[in-house]
Amino acid sequence: MVVGNYYRVTNKRSNCLFYLMKNPLNKKEEEAYLKKLGERLRYFRKKKHSNYEYFAYEIGMSRTQYGAYENGRNIQFSTLLNLLKALDVSIEEFFAEGFN
Repeated sequence: MVVGNYYRVTNKRSNCLFYLMKNPLNKKEEEAYLKKLGERLRYFRKKKHSNYEYFAYEIGMSRTQYGAYENGRNIQFSTLLNLLKALDVSIEEFFAEGFN
């Protein structure tokens, strides 16, 4: 059954209800958005700090983890919000450029 932009699927055996997106992003689209997220993180981090290793240390995150986010690794929304707070950047400012 279609509900809005989702397919409603019920697993009769376990009586679970799932909603699947009708038009999810393909892998290339997802990677492009993650790359843009990383570029924006790098841009704002460079405005405030000299290097990513120092910034990662300052916020209590491993440098490899933070570096992975700047390089386009998938990031949880809550992690993104915490990084934006540490960078003193609003969500509106972060997404103002590069995300049409």
